[in-house]
Amino acid sequence: MPERSPQPASTPTEHPRALGAVRLSTLTEVTTSPGRQRACIQQCTDQLGFTLIAEAADLGVSARKMSPFERPSLSPWLRRPDEYDAIVWSHVDRAVRSVAHMSELIEWGQRCAITLVFGMSEGRQPLVVTPQADGDAICRCMNLAYAAEQESRALSARLTSAHEALRATGRYGGGLAPFGYKKAPHSSGVGWCLAPDPETLTVVHAIVDDVHSGLSLVAIAHKLEAAGVLVPRDRHAQLQGRPTGGRRHGRDFDRCRWTAGSLSKILRTPTLMGHRVHRGKTVRDAEGSPVLIGPPLLTEAEFQALQDTLDARSNGIHPQRRATSLLIGVAHCAGCNGRMYFATRKAYTYGDYACRASARGTTCAAPAAIRAGWLDEYTQPVPRGCRRGRRGDTGKAPPGRGSGHSRQRTIGRRPGTAGRT
Repeated sequence: MPERSPQPASTPTEHPRALGAVRLSTLTEVTTSPGRQRACIQQCTDQLGFTLIAEAADLGVSARKMSPFERPSLSPWLRRPDEYDAIVWSHVDRAVRSVAHMSELIEWGQRCAITLVFGMSEGRQPLVVTPQADGDAICRCMNLAYAAEQESRALSARLTSAHEALRATGRYGGGLAPFGYKKAPHSSGVGWCLAPDPETLTVVHAIVDDVHSGLSLVAIAHKLEAAGVLVPRDRHAQLQGRPTGGRRHGRDFDRCRWTAGSLSKILRTPTLMGHRVHRGKTVRDAEGSPVLIGPPLLTEAEFQALQDTLDARSNGIHPQRRATSLLIGVAHCAGCNGRMYFATRKAYTYGDYACRASARGTTCAAPAAIRAGWLDEYTQPVPRGCRRGRRGDTGKAPPGRGSGHSRQRTIGRRPGTAGRT
């Protein structure tokens, strides 16, 4: 974490610069929490004589699962502590819900000379933790963080119990609806259930027909991309009136892409038969019958035929998984600059590092591949005065000597040739 660089002393007429931090775990159309948090932050800055210069809003971010240093909007500000003098939250639980996260935040504030301000309920004076704060202020922060952590755990336990009851009755408890379904009022008049979504139901049947016709899942994914069909996550966001896409691996996307993996998850789940599924298995009632979430999209016979077709494409040979893939994140394909991943060869003891553009839902103009043993050996440190030998199961290593440490390699391939460094 970068430390705060020395700054010239402020003149008496200058007001300390404050960054407002807003956070909400679940964002809905009717929530008023962000507005109330902003009003509290403004009140705190006015009381303390601060000037509010900017806001870091993390809406839809859980403080229990994500520390302040991992949040999309706040974390970039925490890496630039020279731009402000204080951070203001409306309450401790908007900043953290973990004693460990509070300790980390206070330590950062002391190191970077940043004042932490937490608004208090019932109109009390805000809790201010300066870089030179004494033990009493820090103790109050830790106690409030502990209370927020315990409250979060109790809430999680209640939600888990509630969802178990919803699963047992076949009611919809929220979250991502299975592909082919949409939220609908429950027949009992209380709560929600799932009903077939006419728009995506036709897509499900078209995918099943394509599988039976012999198309690969990769080809089907490309077909769906070309047709502009939304993936389950984006379709759910569209039905909820929220923007599609999101952020993955540090990059923002307007919409997510179809992949063979996402298709396999849809085609393999008993949800297609209308079953309630929990952790990949059908939920059953006391008599052993499946609990239904809604009308089935496929009959039991159609679902079993689909599984038989998918099973027939695999010969059932699964080589032992490699314990380590040393060059993940190091070796990149020259065709698309994407990461190369280790891929086993069926019925063989060795594998390759290969471009996986198709798995990411993209196309590489010149996908590269190279024998894993060759590339691992080429990048391994070589003792001074020693020569590389040959490994019996991997063949001859490419020419060249190691530099004493692993380094990023871009692997290219000319048409008709094997991958090479």
